[in-house]
Amino acid sequence: MLQFCSISSSSHLFKSFALADSLAVFGYKLHVLVTDSNLQIDKPKNVELYFIQNLVQTELLKKFSKKYLAKRDKLRWGLKPFFLLFLLEKFEKVVYVDNDTYFFGNPSTIEKLLETSTVILTPHFYPSNPQREQNWLEANFRVGLYNAGFVAAKTSAKEALAWWAECCYYNLKKLYRRGLFDDQKYLDLMPVLFENILILKDKGYNLAAWNSQNYEMERNSTGEVFLSKEFLLVFIHFSHISIKQYSRQGHFLFNEYTRYLEHLRKYNSKYQFTDERRWYELGAYFNFICWKIQRLVE
Repeated sequence: MLQFCSISSSSHLFKSFALADSLAVFGYKLHVLVTDSNLQIDKPKNVELYFIQNLVQTELLKKFSKKYLAKRDKLRWGLKPFFLLFLLEKFEKVVYVDNDTYFFGNPSTIEKLLETSTVILTPHFYPSNPQREQNWLEANFRVGLYNAGFVAAKTSAKEALAWWAECCYYNLKKLYRRGLFDDQKYLDLMPVLFENILILKDKGYNLAAWNSQNYEMERNSTGEVFLSKEFLLVFIHFSHISIKQYSRQGHFLFNEYTRYLEHLRKYNSKYQFTDERRWYELGAYFNFICWKIQRLVE
């Protein structure tokens, strides 16, 4: 059976547990790698916890852990290929999803697609009109064509995943001028270097604030959400920017946000969304101003 996995710090396990609840509806289990603890805690029945010391201690993993141990976000991001490789020694098909993901539809299609594909990636689907959306168009090339919050793989993907792990050890930085963006930008090369990499264009997978503006959304009589009239919503990536948009009263996906919020508070009763990443937005705004100046100079 298809297996799901995620990576989390102990302070954000409540998000992983909410994710697990959404997968339990469809009968799936969630394997969670905890990066900063080795304590067993109460968890949903469909969750299996792992710790870094449980992984196969290859030379590359030892070097990677030493390099990024004090850099918690980078450690969490870069461990994705290592964790997938570990689980693929036990299971034939595994899907990695970020822990701020929540499923509203059955992802069973992935299992069928992996019969003929080794890795499945989802595009960001940023706006890309070169006349009206130039900044979004160029964002594809700054941060990557594919979102690293979802990567599905099977056992024959080990070579591709090992290459990705080497890339993560090499560098995990946001350096636009060098074509680097954490663990994510490397995925652009995967369909070029390896065979049977599927780019999943089903817009119901990995819906988020960076692409939902592109789609017409409608709800049927049973409450299911369809995108562009043909794609059933499977999961939302509730990143910071997604929550910021969808938590507004009147937003089409407000009901989905409140359902997600209910499950977050099931495991963290004091959870409250705060706009704590304004520093990041300030940096993004600075980069946007630099981009505008460059265009004017041109």
